[in-house]
Amino acid sequence: MLMWLAPIAIIYGFNHNLFPGSTQLSSESTTLWSGLLAVISVNVVIVFYIYSAMKEPSDKHEPDAKFLADAKASIKQTAPTPTEVGPSSDRDKQE
Repeated sequence: MLMWLAPIAIIYGFNHNLFPGSTQLSSESTTLWSGLLAVISVNVVIVFYIYSAMKEPSDKHEPDAKFLADAKASIKQTAPTPTEVGPSSDRDKQE
């Protein structure tokens, strides 16, 4: 949510002269600075998200044992047996 709110607030603030010094800028400079700061704010939010994800302990998330057992059983069940493989794959090519 912050990734949407921060850039919109920055652009709104520049367009409505809420930031100090933004009244002295030309319209081109206002557009340039508001866009640049909006992009930087999104990057700051992404960096904060990555930092908080890296700080989270990795041993916290372990898969459920029942889920793993069911997944392994379904893989073994769906693996093709040699009789299910097509007859052309067992023979050598004859000319």
